[in-house]
Amino acid sequence: MQIPQSQYLPIDKLASVFSSTSATYKFYWFLAILELVEEGGIHIAKRNIFSRMISNSWYTVNYFHISFGKQDLIQDAVKALIKIENLQINENKNIINAVLDNSVNTETIRILKHFDKNVPHWFISSWFSGNRNEIYSLSQNFDYGCLYRLEKDAIEINPIWISYLQSNSRILKDFCYWNLSLFLQKRNPNVPDIPNKISKAITRNSLVKQTNEYWKLVFNELGSVDCIFTNNKLVFEEKKYALDHFVPHAFVSHDLIWNLIPIDKTFNCSKGDKLPSVQKHFDKFYNLQKTAYEIVKSYNSNNRYLEDYLTIFPDIEDCGFDYLRYKETIQPLITIASNNGFSYMKD
Repeated sequence: MQIPQSQYLPIDKLASVFSSTSATYKFYWFLAILELVEEGGIHIAKRNIFSRMISNSWYTVNYFHISFGKQDLIQDAVKALIKIENLQINENKNIINAVLDNSVNTETIRILKHFDKNVPHWFISSWFSGNRNEIYSLSQNFDYGCLYRLEKDAIEINPIWISYLQSNSRILKDFCYWNLSLFLQKRNPNVPDIPNKISKAITRNSLVKQTNEYWKLVFNELGSVDCIFTNNKLVFEEKKYALDHFVPHAFVSHDLIWNLIPIDKTFNCSKGDKLPSVQKHFDKFYNLQKTAYEIVKSYNSNNRYLEDYLTIFPDIEDCGFDYLRYKETIQPLITIASNNGFSYMKD
């Protein structure tokens, strides 16, 4: 992906800032700068940038449990700050920024200041060669058209870059997200849909259509469905059930019908994004899914949700609803999710 060109600016320097990086710091540093410049920032306190680095990585770390790699301390910083400042996983981004910008907690301040050791000067190392002190010194006169001047507690955006950053902010953010996606995908090769786990907060689609166009047919045929977790009988008209993701949505990031089942509504509230036990729950899950598939197919073989199963059973018409193939799809997803920090349901 390329960034917009300019006749008067050293675009090649900016385009190369992500060419060599071993952590996510540069990505989140630049995203924060773009946001603050959009808001009119020119002389920007470093602490404001560090706070944005944390808030922009908040959901990726806390909700999606994406690994940033062992060398990256943003992950540790986010996990520490959520406890220190008593914040929530689904906290509003503006609240996170305000809390971190104004906190007087010495540990919060220490964690944020950690990112001052390397990020501000290494980000503009494309313009200069040298150590930290040399880059700080060379940046003072905006030599070689560098992006900003470095100060002890702030940066000042080079006037020649302000219009470019503001008018191309959206494209530059996409450039940043694209490079961040590539970086994180290498460190999470088995995690699906990485781009949608970094470029936006949690988005959950309504499951009303899956309920009415698919599972309602199953309820109509069976009269009731047993919750695979609580064994409670679920009746469609009573609406004491919720359509739930067997493998958490926060991990798979999709609403395909092969991962959705009705479960006890009260239990769903407490379950959250915890993982089911394959040993304890898969057989019940499989049996309910197989029954549902057969019922819906008998009603209407062209039901659009039947196509979702083709991602697991591309030859389902010939080989049927194969138990082992289904399990070999579900089990690795749950194992990988567990390795990434998702916890299992308690007995």
